[in-house]
Amino acid sequence: MKNTYSRIVVFLMTCIVMLSAGTIYAQQLTIDQRVDSVLKLMTLDEKIGQLNQYSGFEEATGPVTEEADKPEQLRKGMIGSMLNVTGAVKTRQAQEMALQSRLKIPLLFGQDVIHGYRTIFPIPLAEAASWDLEAIELSARVAATEASAAGVHWTFAPMVDISRDPRWGRVMEGAGEDPYLGSLVAAARVKGFQGNCLGNTDALMACGKHFAAYGAAVGGRDYNSVDMSLQQLHNVYLKPYKAAVDAGVATMMTSFNDINGIPATAHKYILRKVLRDKWNFQGFVLSDWGSVGEMINHGYSAGEADAAKAALLAGCDMDMESRCYIKNMKSLVLSGAISEDVIDESVRLILRKKFEMGLFDDPFRFCNEEREKQQWDNRAHRDIARNMARKSIVLLKNDKELLPLKENVKTIAMIGPLVKAVGENNGFWSYSWPDDSVRIVTQWQGILNRAGNQANLLYAKGCGITEPDSSGFKEAVEIAMKADVVIMSVGESANMSGEAKSRSNIQLPGVQEELIKAVYATGKPLVIIINAGRPLVFNWTADHAHAILYTWWLGTEAGNAIADVVFGDYNPSGKLPMSFPRSEGQIPVYYSYFNTGRPPKDENDLNYVSAYIDMPNSPRFPFGYGLSYTSFSISEPVLNTTNITAGEELIIKVTVSNTGNADGTETIQLYFRDKVGSLVRPVKQLAGFQQVFLRKGESRTLTFTLTEKDLRFYNENLEFVSEPGEFDVFVGNSPDNLKGKGFVLD
Repeated sequence: MKNTYSRIVVFLMTCIVMLSAGTIYAQQLTIDQRVDSVLKLMTLDEKIGQLNQYSGFEEATGPVTEEADKPEQLRKGMIGSMLNVTGAVKTRQAQEMALQSRLKIPLLFGQDVIHGYRTIFPIPLAEAASWDLEAIELSARVAATEASAAGVHWTFAPMVDISRDPRWGRVMEGAGEDPYLGSLVAAARVKGFQGNCLGNTDALMACGKHFAAYGAAVGGRDYNSVDMSLQQLHNVYLKPYKAAVDAGVATMMTSFNDINGIPATAHKYILRKVLRDKWNFQGFVLSDWGSVGEMINHGYSAGEADAAKAALLAGCDMDMESRCYIKNMKSLVLSGAISEDVIDESVRLILRKKFEMGLFDDPFRFCNEEREKQQWDNRAHRDIARNMARKSIVLLKNDKELLPLKENVKTIAMIGPLVKAVGENNGFWSYSWPDDSVRIVTQWQGILNRAGNQANLLYAKGCGITEPDSSGFKEAVEIAMKADVVIMSVGESANMSGEAKSRSNIQLPGVQEELIKAVYATGKPLVIIINAGRPLVFNWTADHAHAILYTWWLGTEAGNAIADVVFGDYNPSGKLPMSFPRSEGQIPVYYSYFNTGRPPKDENDLNYVSAYIDMPNSPRFPFGYGLSYTSFSISEPVLNTTNITAGEELIIKVTVSNTGNADGTETIQLYFRDKVGSLVRPVKQLAGFQQVFLRKGESRTLTFTLTEKDLRFYNENLEFVSEPGEFDVFVGNSPDNLKGKGFVLD
């Protein structure tokens, strides 16, 4: 008996030593070595499973594909990732199923954490209007902290598509029309989501999307084709994706569109030649929802097997929801149509991210109910969201300094379909929580909170968002007549912008502008708040309203942020990230256009020039535009030289003065023009900006720098070059308010 006991002790001690040695050995291996060690153990079926992503067991965020026995496939190792599974409990349950597989390879959990998780921030287009990169990065940091505490590993954000067509509903997810601003915002969001290091339990893997040029869909119609020159692709649309890659983005997602006739999901040029070879992207590429199988609808693939082959060979590593890989890849390998080495390449990339996230060491490290509970109601996060929201508001008009409201305002009429709206404040691509009615600060509540005993509030809805019913106008007018000032909250509903929410008519929907006209006729001072996920057309309102705040969709703290601006606790500083058209007929309208051979001298020049005969060429409100409660003067730029060569710097200095009666922040913007090139160049290109806070009466000198590298572009041969010649440099606070000087690049 004693000998038996001794043998057991020796056996157990040996196991402990071996396990310890194994742990030490694993720690000494590089991630690539650990990846290879797993890959060598995998069967072909298990490898293909890693390329397969399914939506979870509840709400889908795309067209539902035929159902599969997901629990059984999880236990067999046939699923590498799942989306739409959130919460520490649910992710643990799914992970436990995956760990019943032969090799116990953990799942990645992905989710559309677009502008917040528990705390909803302004829509991304609104955040871009802040032009505040630190605030944008912090917004993504908060979202990552909250979502990772709920078991999420991976966000399908940021969307970095450049778009110059506000009919496209997904403009709300991006940073607008400009590649320079868009690139900086893309990098900020990647850094915010991924934090200090992938694998930290407050970090999410980011996903740059949608690769590529999705924002240029013809007619602004979602999922539509994209047709453009390679020069346009490289000089405008690819730049923010490159910035995301340079910032270390973990993954990329292909776009639904075809580019010049080839679906992006099977586009070897962009996925292999550009992304992998030229940019040295080290992460993996995911299809968008069902986009592999949709190549059959495109008329590019004859069937699912053909689509799977085309996508994988082009460099799409993981198939989201189409089932084309899981159903066809094995037969493609066995028939010799695809080499198993190609599959190994993709599997290796996916496994590497799972190791980097620490999931092989602890598959449940993100499934922590206590941490999730701690982040459920984080007051600090709400404060950050409020600050981000008020930075995102753009003051478009302020006649006779109606705003901020003065102390002599004793009665405020709040009118409109969005005054007391709750969930609408979150906009599209946001989470709905059971306690939203308590958490979300409505505009009515925000104004009420701030007004306190200072002013009495009256309310009338007036009309719905889209309904043609004007029966509420009478009450609205009666309420307005009793007030010292009227605040009207109008715009889109949250589900009128976003994916599959393209609109041919982007004017204020329903009878809202008719309601504005009726209230305006009372003669009362009129403040308009416009809520939307895109630039809208509202010409009559722009002409007649006394003050206009463009508030987009601001999230959980919307009402408080709007009240901060209305009452002057925060001086608005937002600048438009997209040009606002006068009419849908102008679209696309953007500041960095080409001059053409017949440019008009001014807005009234219609004599055989490139112009409309029924409206100006210019937008109603240009990119970069936004007012303040104070005024600023900007001096003529002073240059250190009028000639530079490669390696030299052009130093531009301007003095900015706060000439008004309030402290405020101004965004000073730097543009340049290449006057003659081997390709036609834009009339202006953004090349820098600085935000400066000045107290009333204060002045400060700002310094900008341009080098030869900043002047480069992709020429006819797709060479990234600068060309000697004459240039102009401009400084101001929007593209239509600039002062310039000339210089020469030798």
